[in-house]
Amino acid sequence: MASEMLVNHREKAFALLKADADKILKLIKVQMDNLTMPQCPLYEEVLDTQMFGLSREIDFAVRLGLVEETEGKSLVGTLERELSALHEASLRK
Repeated sequence: MASEMLVNHREKAFALLKADADKILKLIKVQMDNLTMPQCPLYEEVLDTQMFGLSREIDFAVRLGLVEETEGKSLVGTLERELSALHEASLRK
């Protein structure tokens, strides 16, 4: 029962982190489509702030033992690749 609860907490923690990463991607998409260009300081500020917040969440989850460090790094890496692709696509418009 205890190991089942731990697995459930780990799954929930990773799902919450993934949801936050998805929110960042969505926020940046909206910002790029409607508000500012990637060269704008506002864009960079929002992106830096959001990525920093996510990395702190991941660090906290790792310290609690709810997420493996490699999982957290993978999540950030995936988000960075998606954001990079989004940035490249916006430059081609």
